[in-house]
Amino acid sequence: MKKLFVIGSGICLLFLASCNDSDEKGTATVNVRLTDGPAAYNAVNIDIQRIEINSNGEWTALNFPNPGVYNLLNFKNGTDVVLGQAILPEGNVSQMRMVLGPNNNVVVNGVTHPLQTPSAQQSGLKFNWHQTLAANGAYTVWIDFDAGRSIVTTGNGSYILKPVIRTFSELTNGQIKGYVQPQAAQTVVHAITAADTLATAIPNPDGFFMFSGLPQGNYTVSYDADNSTGYADENVSNVSVTFGQITDLGTKTLHQ
Repeated sequence: MKKLFVIGSGICLLFLASCNDSDEKGTATVNVRLTDGPAAYNAVNIDIQRIEINSNGEWTALNFPNPGVYNLLNFKNGTDVVLGQAILPEGNVSQMRMVLGPNNNVVVNGVTHPLQTPSAQQSGLKFNWHQTLAANGAYTVWIDFDAGRSIVTTGNGSYILKPVIRTFSELTNGQIKGYVQPQAAQTVVHAITAADTLATAIPNPDGFFMFSGLPQGNYTVSYDADNSTGYADENVSNVSVTFGQITDLGTKTLHQ
């Protein structure tokens, strides 16, 4: 009887061990990059100190080796920078959080103005990122910090940072790229849906522009020349965007 009890106990222990193994979750690797929408400033400097991801209801800090000041205007038209990486358990991701330091400023016509950030320094900026992570998966997510819409000018000439942030991944990344000429037209390019202007690009000096993180669908791309230049605006309709593909519009030349 004693021998049977020992054997039975061993079987129970093996059963419990197998149950524990089956309960263990796998992990996924998440790489985080920073990109930006354009803005009509000389520089928009944001002091990023910490980034966290909410996975399965718990916050996990990103391995972020270079905290400090980032000029958002360096990361436009498809340019980005690697912020860091996190190893997260498989399951659902719902939010991210960015904690800022005190050294935030905007440079306007060569003059540096401090950016007031009333809530960001205490609890961090929260924004949504909804993704289901699979075991052994590798994911890249972009934090798109819209510099132009994130800065508010007050009546007394000071500046307040009210961040407008969105995220997208390879799975939700619709892209449009192209060139616009001539540089003298000082063109601003817009990606427009039936309901709204979804994104704006200020082309590089060579005329290159790129939209990233667009939802799938049909767009009108509007080439808006500066009114003082004498060049005429032009539109391209029915521009189709599909996740995982880059829609190349080639070169658009505006005329006077």
